[in-house]
Amino acid sequence: MNFDLDVALAQGDFRLALRFRSDARTIGITGPSGSGKTTLLNVIAGTLPPGHGHVKISGRVFADTRRNILVPPHSRNVGYVFQDGRLFPHLTVQQNLFYGRWFSRGRKLPAAGERIIGLLGIDHLLHRRAVGLSGGEQQRVAIGRALFAAPRLLLMDEPLAGLDVERRSEILPLIARVRDEYQIPLIYVSHAEDEILRLADEVITISGGRLIDRRPDPIQTGGEEVCGDSEVDHTA
Repeated sequence: MNFDLDVALAQGDFRLALRFRSDARTIGITGPSGSGKTTLLNVIAGTLPPGHGHVKISGRVFADTRRNILVPPHSRNVGYVFQDGRLFPHLTVQQNLFYGRWFSRGRKLPAAGERIIGLLGIDHLLHRRAVGLSGGEQQRVAIGRALFAAPRLLLMDEPLAGLDVERRSEILPLIARVRDEYQIPLIYVSHAEDEILRLADEVITISGGRLIDRRPDPIQTGGEEVCGDSEVDHTA
């Protein structure tokens, strides 16, 4: 993944000011609570526009305030797995999975849906409603829903934080398998050092909205194209 980010954003008293480039396929983001980790993911996903700067992933321009480019979230093809799963409780597991597929907009899935279901071990859950699932089951389905959307980039925001040790030990290897089998670039946020070290090629530590450490050293990137169907001009 060629990742190029330079953003400055103000939300009340909080200021996010981050700038870095990386060629790592899996980036781990860590730091104390309130440091801006989730804010950063939201800027990448497009649910929160940057106040100033740019976001470029593998040469695709997601946002560039200087050129008035802001690609909407549905055109970025970014999968997002939240800490609490955020499944639709009134839908079955199968319906939640195919909701993710709707966002692929006709693109071929990275693999057959049956393979995704088998990899995550959720075939026996397909006809159950999401509201009755355990925390670990919900996170498996949430990962599956993101994969069904055939994303070019996968964001995970502390997906194991609400689980006990046993559930974490089950799902962490699954995330590693998803990373390896589907070769989808991954940005993984966590407070847990063992998760970060298990998954990430590079670790970014932020505090107070600023980068304070990174391992290993950065690799410079180059080249770009605008992501999505069209540029969005917000000057009007």
